[in-house]
Amino acid sequence: MPAQVIDGKALAQAIREKISEEVHLLEKDTGIKPGLAAILVGDDPASAVYVRNKKIACEKAGLYPQEHLLPASTSQETLLKLVHQLNEDPRIHGILVQLPLPPGMDSQAILHAVSPEKDVDGFHPVNVGRLVTGDPMFIPCTPKGVIQMIDSTGQDIAGKRAVVIGRSNIVGKPVAMLLLHRHATVTICHSRTKDLPGVVREADIVIAAIGKPLFVTPDMVKEGAIVIDVGINRLANGKLVGDVDFGRVKELAGWITPVPGGVGPMTIAMLLQNTVESAKRVAGK
Repeated sequence: MPAQVIDGKALAQAIREKISEEVHLLEKDTGIKPGLAAILVGDDPASAVYVRNKKIACEKAGLYPQEHLLPASTSQETLLKLVHQLNEDPRIHGILVQLPLPPGMDSQAILHAVSPEKDVDGFHPVNVGRLVTGDPMFIPCTPKGVIQMIDSTGQDIAGKRAVVIGRSNIVGKPVAMLLLHRHATVTICHSRTKDLPGVVREADIVIAAIGKPLFVTPDMVKEGAIVIDVGINRLANGKLVGDVDFGRVKELAGWITPVPGGVGPMTIAMLLQNTVESAKRVAGK
């Protein structure tokens, strides 16, 4: 029996509708409208699309969006000055620095300059540390969305064997930590993992986040597993695909996310959710 497809668009839409209601009530009760500032340096086409989509999502949900589009020639000093200005701006409750930054810029220095209280991406070392200790202020958006997608299946994460393919600071490590906090037994696989297919095959939950198109094949997946595909890759023919061979794996898995239309919409919804949570914190809610 083919897998049930986890519809990220539908899930995200329901979350965004709830966010819109929360924004309306917050503004009515406190006069505070959650504000999100997005900074894009350079002219990377994919990054420009992401930032534009986030702005549209903000407007639809009733948030206050600020866009800062800077040329690739912008100095690190200028960018840091802008970040510090936004840290002090009471209209802004979340700051997003779109990655990747142009070559020559110290991404870590820029991300660390964002106030932890406005770091809605959850990348600041303070927020990373709080996530590890189980007391997060902001949960990184994509991992947060992944967990909500797993929860939407109705399956209990506790006691499950979870395998995360990929160890990035943005997805792999934080999602592994979230699964651990939910009492899963977690394995992180990477390029040095021996018998990676054999390890993945033992998983009740598979999260693929390595950026290799169609990497996860049916022989790597346990029947009935939950398969979450974080990857987004463009093939030579222009088609967008994930890290999972969706067409074949869906015949074996219990639940699976599509690409596009899976994790992507959830990431933006979680960004809005984090921004609203930040505004509520300021309002004492």
